[in-house]
This record gives sequence, structure tokens and C-alpha cells, in this order.
Amino acid sequence: MALYKRGDTWWVRFTTPHGKRIRQSTGTSDRRLAEELHDRLKAEAWRAGQLGDLPERTWNDAAEAWLAETAHKADHEQDAAKLKWINRRFDGKPLRQIDREAIQRLGQEKAREASAATANRYLALFRAILRRAANEWGWLETAPRVRLYKEPKRRIRWLTRQQADRLLQELPAHQAAVAQFALATGLRKANVLGLQWSQVDMTRRVAWIHPDQAKARRAIPVPLNEEARAVLKACIGKHPEYVFTYQDEPIREVNTAAWRKALRRAGISDFRWHDLRHTWASWHVQAGTPLHALQELGGWESVEMVRRYAHLAPEHLAPHAERIVLRHKSGTAGKEKGSEHALTA
Repeated sequence: MALYKRGDTWWVRFTTPHGKRIRQSTGTSDRRLAEELHDRLKAEAWRAGQLGDLPERTWNDAAEAWLAETAHKADHEQDAAKLKWINRRFDGKPLRQIDREAIQRLGQEKAREASAATANRYLALFRAILRRAANEWGWLETAPRVRLYKEPKRRIRWLTRQQADRLLQELPAHQAAVAQFALATGLRKANVLGLQWSQVDMTRRVAWIHPDQAKARRAIPVPLNEEARAVLKACIGKHPEYVFTYQDEPIREVNTAAWRKALRRAGISDFRWHDLRHTWASWHVQAGTPLHALQELGGWESVEMVRRYAHLAPEHLAPHAERIVLRHKSGTAGKEKGSEHALTA
């Protein structure tokens, strides 16, 4: 019997008569219940292989299995929130009855409610679950095709130094400290707000984000420049555990009415808190930081995520652009024409 544990949860692993490998969470820490599920899944796989029967699973089964298997993901809570919305529309629906038309209607509803980009996030999750149901769980012969909406590429929104200074002056002191630290380090909102003193070494001038706190699930080294250290020094002694606090409590949210009012007073529009990270990256590129170094500083999983900022520093292309510059000096054009005639003759 192929039972194994991941954390406190038992998983099953076996190969069907047709050679398909099944790997699935049982969703329980009880070995006896896990064994029962293992036996049932193996029996269903045998019937599917020998008799052509597929287990009758509902969308709810698939959503629950997905959440159990992806509990380690950084965006697990976001998946759960999306599935809560989807489940209301597919509650109890057999997987084999979900076709392209039903999926298309789902996408259209979310696009009307929010936007095409938001609808794509829901459709991508839907597609991933259906593919796993077909390719790993053996609940579907094939997964219906899910087509995403085309999304226009957005411009990178960032602030100039002068705009950033105006914004910091308009923010309440506790929010200004968080924003200034974000501009100095490029850390994501959750990593800044969740920063603890145990993650800071002022002597070595470094901080760090643990792998389980990072979006890419890899540790992020955070060298502290002079501005970041100044912010931290001002926060020392305010709380024994968390760096950024307000009224002796950790700050939980920064996208508040005070943030939006400060933006209006500073004359800044179409700007989100996450754009502070874009601003930090844009400043780095314009200052000559290599993309591979910026990738490591920002904790991006791939260099493609960093290439979004490359157009902000085209100086290294200047020598190539100069190759086709036409210099019209006195007499130059005539001499070149004469030379051309000589060569032709």
C-alpha cells in the first residue's frame, strides 16, 4: 500500500492498470481513513481501466482535493477565495458535465463583474484543477479546453523622486515609515508589514525574508541601505516583535483611506501600494543596477519578470544607435559622392 505523509497529512500514490500514476492527498491525518480512501481510489482506477468506468466526481470533490494538495502554496488563501465564488456556481455539478460553454459563461460573468484580467485569474485556476483531475487523479478522460481573455499589457507605474517625497510628506507618520522602507528595499507589502526584529541584523546591515514568507518560496536577502537603516532606527523600541506598528499593534493594512487621501493631496493618480515596488525597481535600473542583481534583490523567480524594467535604462544601447547617425559636415556629402563615382568607375 503506497501511503506516505506530507506534514500531518497522508497521501496516496499508486499506478493504474493502464500505467497512469495517481498521486493525491487524502486530506486527513488519520491513517485508517487514509487507507479507506486509498482502497476506494484503487478500486475505482481498476474499474476505469478494466471496465471503462470513470469515478463519478463532482466539482466540489475537485475543489477540495486541490486545496488539500496546494496548502503549501503562497497564494493558497487567494485560491480558497476564488473557489468560494466558483463553488456557488458549480455546487454538486459532476465533473463530466462541465463543458466549454459552462466555463465560458463563468468567465463572462466574472469579466462583467470585475475585468477580463480578473476573469483570467479565475479561469486559470479552473483550468489547473480540471487538468489535475484528468492527468493525476483519473477523474476525467480529458480536461475541457479553457481559453483565457487577451489582456492589454500595462505600463509600469512608478514615481519620480520628487513625487515620492511629496507622497511621504502627506502620509501619516506610521504609514510613511512603511512606504519609505518599501521604496528603500523593494519588499512586497506582506513582507514589510510582517517584518520582525528577529529578521533584522543592524550590525551586518542586512535583513532577510524566510522562504515560507516569500512569494517564490525562496529566501530573499535584503541589504539595508542608509535610508532603510534610518527607518529601522526610528522604529526601535516601539514593539518587541514587529518592526512596523501603530498604537502598539502591528500594522495589518496600508491601503486605507489615509493612503488614498495622501495620494490625492500629493497630486498622484492611478497608483497602487504595489507600485512602490515598481518604483524601487525602476530607480535601480535607471541607476545602472544589472538585471541579474535586481532579480536577486527583488526575489523574482525568473529574469523575465525583471525585463519589464529594462526599457527605463537604454543608455547601454546608445553606442549602437550612433552607428547610423548622419553627420552633414561642410563638403562631406560631395566628397562621399565623388568617392562613390570613383569606385564605380
